[in-house]
Amino acid sequence: MRLELGKIYIKDVQFGPETKVENGILFINKEELLKEVGGDERLKSIDVDIVHPGEEARIIPVKDVIEPRVKVEGPGGIFPGFISKVDTVGSGKTHVLKGAAVVTTGKIVGFQEGIIDMSGEGAKYTPFSKTHNVVMICEPVDNLPQHEHEEAVRMVGLKAATYLGKAGKNVTPDEVKVYETLPLLQQVAQYPNLPKVIYVYMLQSQGLLHDTYVYGVDAKKIIPTFIYPTEVFDGAIISGNCVSACDKNPTYVHMNHPIIEDLYERHGKDINFLGCVITNENVYLADKERSSNYTAKLVEFLGADAVIISEEGFGNPDADLVMNCYKIEEKGIKTVLVTDEYAGRDGSSQSLADSTPKGDAVVTAGNANEVIVLPPMKKVIGHPEAADVIAGGFAGSLRPDGSIEAEIQVITGATSEVGFGYLSAKTF
Repeated sequence: MRLELGKIYIKDVQFGPETKVENGILFINKEELLKEVGGDERLKSIDVDIVHPGEEARIIPVKDVIEPRVKVEGPGGIFPGFISKVDTVGSGKTHVLKGAAVVTTGKIVGFQEGIIDMSGEGAKYTPFSKTHNVVMICEPVDNLPQHEHEEAVRMVGLKAATYLGKAGKNVTPDEVKVYETLPLLQQVAQYPNLPKVIYVYMLQSQGLLHDTYVYGVDAKKIIPTFIYPTEVFDGAIISGNCVSACDKNPTYVHMNHPIIEDLYERHGKDINFLGCVITNENVYLADKERSSNYTAKLVEFLGADAVIISEEGFGNPDADLVMNCYKIEEKGIKTVLVTDEYAGRDGSSQSLADSTPKGDAVVTAGNANEVIVLPPMKKVIGHPEAADVIAGGFAGSLRPDGSIEAEIQVITGATSEVGFGYLSAKTF
């Protein structure tokens, strides 16, 4: 598959009479946007606000972050299985409003949601302090079941990102990047002397608001399968989960997956990037065994010399990570792990729930239990009282002056932009 990503750099977002991109500014017709995302009777109100990098503003709690994109040429559309038909995406041309993002907030859905600070200490840890954020504020009707609440808010975010993305359809991109992965035998033949690398892409799928979707299907219903990396850039994988803010991959991160982007950068230079094997994270032992067995079999069948494995979430998924590592290494295929670690506030606790001697090349995403203090903000969008109950917070996290003392895990996307040194962690 060959995909051209046309990046339209957005330097400002403003409300205006017409939704359009002009001179690097995204103008939004507020009434039209609200009409586009409205109509769900499970939400009693939807509103929209805008915040910018450097602003003394806080968004809490954050459900998801999505990047506006639009399909310009080629089959399918953005977010297949939800917004577009279930066509295979990942080829042709897609335009991206780079620098803009849709953030969903409102009454808390599940206790594992997060915070985005646009300035101050918290801004250092989240990539979304650097984007111009269109914040969709979604308030549910009373007594709405949590899974319905999550679905309603998720769809508002996807609809808003799709609507805004269309503003860039006829705009000439500032930069075009081309990504291409050939069918397997052709890809192997293209760089026969380079080590063949596959990315094992673990998706959060433990249920109970721990869900990720692939072409509209809950990932816990899939078996490990091959996916072209370019499919991910068109929104084939989206977040539907409420895991701890620093652990989750928001939809934005899937669409801008840093491991996939980095592997493409090295492709043809010192590695031959064959593609991705997506696999789920399971609750029960038998399911973990089944998925890890299938993952190891699949990467062996594809002829990988080496594999990068990352996890989403912590604790229970550590077992899936370690099983994948052990079984792939047993087949003579080298692995590098990207871990999500909780080592206690003083850093002295066991940071992973499972381990294996074969996991000898590891890149850590840091210690999520580290405590930080977020300063008060002049503007708060959402419900600041959530700081006392979200994962990483505690009773009294929200101080009288509006500052927040909490573990770093409360920051949305805090470990999603790891400085990936995995390719140098082990010699392929």
